[in-house]
Amino acid sequence: MSEKKERKPPRPVCGAETREKILDAAEALFAEHGFEGASMRMITARAGVNLAAVNYHFGSKENLLREIFRRRLAEITEERRRRLAQLQRDAEALGKAVRPSRIVEAFFAPLLELARTEGGRRFLQLLGRTMTDPSAFVRHVLAKEYGDVTDEYLEALYRSLPGVPHAEIFWRFHFMLGAVSYAIAGAGGLQQLAGESFDDHDPAKLEARLMSFLLGGLRAPLPDFAAQAHAG
Repeated sequence: MSEKKERKPPRPVCGAETREKILDAAEALFAEHGFEGASMRMITARAGVNLAAVNYHFGSKENLLREIFRRRLAEITEERRRRLAQLQRDAEALGKAVRPSRIVEAFFAPLLELARTEGGRRFLQLLGRTMTDPSAFVRHVLAKEYGDVTDEYLEALYRSLPGVPHAEIFWRFHFMLGAVSYAIAGAGGLQQLAGESFDDHDPAKLEARLMSFLLGGLRAPLPDFAAQAHAG
């Protein structure tokens, strides 16, 4: 008689460790393939769990994406608010307005500092991809997680640049978000076009280059729409 093989107990679907494995796997796959391109089958295979585990912890693919953003962006949002509040307290104590460059640094620095860890770099790749994702659902998730603190920073910029039309400040902030999204998504596309290799994996250099670029854009002369209309 052949001996019966001892059955291994099924892996538990509950527990913090399983939940984190699912989040890490989904974060990586969403970054690689996009929200629509990463299937639940791919996520469960990468995490080493079954579909029941994903459903137990998150209920749906949409809720899984929401939680990925929530666990990363909650800390970033808190740090952004802390830095902005500190800038405002310091400026009030000196009787001066907050410098616009300091506001920009306070907004983007907590995000760029994520690039110092492997998990942070993976999330930044996901964020860079999803900020240009055409999916209405993805845009809604980002607006919900990002919207309030972004409005607070825009209001701070409006106050620090009283002579600049709000529309111009808004557009420049929009361009900054686009530049950061493209940069943190990776320089692979640019390197293929240029046929050169860059040290884009150095987080310190990426942060320094981006901040220099963003502040240069903030300080650039305003467009002269009247002169353009006359020339046309």
